[in-house]
Amino acid sequence: MKEKLFIKDVKLMLKVEEYIKKLFAQAKCSGIDVQQTPLGTRITIYTLYPGLVIGVGGENLRQLQQDLEEKFGIKNPQINVERIANPMLDPLIVAQLIASAIERGINHRRVARYYLQRVMEAGAQGCEIVISGKLGSEKARRERFREGFVAKSGEQVGVLYGFAEAQTKPGTIGVKVYISPKPEKLVKFELGQKGEVKSEGENP
Repeated sequence: MKEKLFIKDVKLMLKVEEYIKKLFAQAKCSGIDVQQTPLGTRITIYTLYPGLVIGVGGENLRQLQQDLEEKFGIKNPQINVERIANPMLDPLIVAQLIASAIERGINHRRVARYYLQRVMEAGAQGCEIVISGKLGSEKARRERFREGFVAKSGEQVGVLYGFAEAQTKPGTIGVKVYISPKPEKLVKFELGQKGEVKSEGENP
């Protein structure tokens, strides 16, 4: 019974996340976090543009709160909105930005190379962008843009993934973004001859 209830809750939250992302598509939402509290359900929305989610005087949040209660049966939803700290290291945000640029008619190669550079400048270890669809021709094709190190299939531990679609006149164009963050720098400590602690790379 508990397992069925858990599955039901997960499906509900996926529907809520999809609804919020579509509702605030212009705000470039990366995801939501849901926590149950004694006062109700706390929902945190991570977005590139918090103002578009909040609305004038919090109007959008009040409407969203009403929608969550009426359409999804979530009682007393408490909604928080947080700006994404480093959007260029969030593959979903990057994919959405690329898709939006393509929809505005900007050349896909120019857009991909621009964001590839932005991601690397933000501190990524590597980035791969895959754009597929009718890219200026009648036949659908796929183009890859890559810089730095991104683990291959089967080795993608720690590789972040995001996907978005651009709706253009020739058809739908898919945008996949893979980002490999830089691993945290490990510092090795050892004892010197006199018992002092030295870190790796420190002068003797």
